[in-house]
Amino acid sequence: MIKTLLDNFNPENNAILWLIAAFVIAFIIAWQTFPTILYVAKEKHLMDEPDSRSVHSNKTPTLGGIGIFLGLIVVMTIVGAFLNTKVLLLVMGGLTILFFLGLKDDLTVLSPGKKLIGQLFAATLLIVFTDTRIIGFSSILDVYTLPYWVSIGFTLFVYILIINAYNLIDGVDGLAGTIAMSVSAIFVYLFVNANDLSLATIAIALCGVLLAFLRLNFSKNNKIFMGDTGSMIVGFLLAFFTISFINIAQVDDTSDYYRASPALAFALLFYPLLDTLRIFFIRIVILKTSPFRADKNHIHHKFIEIGYSHLMTTVLICGINFVIVCIAFNLLHLNLNTQIICLLIYGSVLYILPFGFRKFKNNSKIAEKEVR
Repeated sequence: MIKTLLDNFNPENNAILWLIAAFVIAFIIAWQTFPTILYVAKEKHLMDEPDSRSVHSNKTPTLGGIGIFLGLIVVMTIVGAFLNTKVLLLVMGGLTILFFLGLKDDLTVLSPGKKLIGQLFAATLLIVFTDTRIIGFSSILDVYTLPYWVSIGFTLFVYILIINAYNLIDGVDGLAGTIAMSVSAIFVYLFVNANDLSLATIAIALCGVLLAFLRLNFSKNNKIFMGDTGSMIVGFLLAFFTISFINIAQVDDTSDYYRASPALAFALLFYPLLDTLRIFFIRIVILKTSPFRADKNHIHHKFIEIGYSHLMTTVLICGINFVIVCIAFNLLHLNLNTQIICLLIYGSVLYILPFGFRKFKNNSKIAEKEVR
């Protein structure tokens, strides 16, 4: 009876229930796993020591990526028999490579070169064996189609860019997790519309594990960080979702996003990409140091410096990113180059506004004191 039921079961006929089940399973696995990780980390003194660029003052476990990984792997293992097994297995393989690289970096130290090699290898697995790549620029600079090897090289560059851009924003409580969860939720919507239940399942599973993670990431007494383990595998999945979305849109000329997918993808990841571009400019041009030298010049660090709390910083940045995405959805009818130019303008302005508001508020307080 069970065998007959399984043989006749089709997730696509029950997509909503299927996605809810994937979300719940991922959430429960992660929810049950994080307290154990927290306990082991404290008992074995596997803690992050605050330094000059830290925004926290207490020793904190950095092994949250283990719970994120376990939740994702369990969901993909359970659903693998019903969905696109090839894609799921390759994603699991890439996640496993980055998991062990990140774990070693969190427990000891791993050179940037070795991490880069691991990221390239994991990305190459998916690009080559699933042929999921950016096949052209969708008319950006009048480039429509790229030669095969140029396409692979450019897609690899996008993977590395997104993985490391995401890693760089992991500096304030809840920021990286909330950004990734909100972006993944939008990808669930996009993949369901594209009738790709396999990708939608992975995306909603990521939402589930990140929701469980955020409970402890925001906690004052039992705080945990995702560490390099978490940031690499989450960044890898966001890169995979982005490239898959662009690829799906580019090969289907009936898609609503056929000519607009690069702009919408850019909007979804606007904050990590903007912050990375800004921080590299500051380090290379202004400070004349290595672009990979850690400092406290990120946008989220500046929010903290002018008086916003960790929670308020996260709320502001995620709220602005959501507004940027909403605007991007409403500009899909425009020429792609126009969409990107507009995105750069209104996106940059929106991230400047909180600084202006804070300055105005501080000036008002000073004026009020002077009157008294």
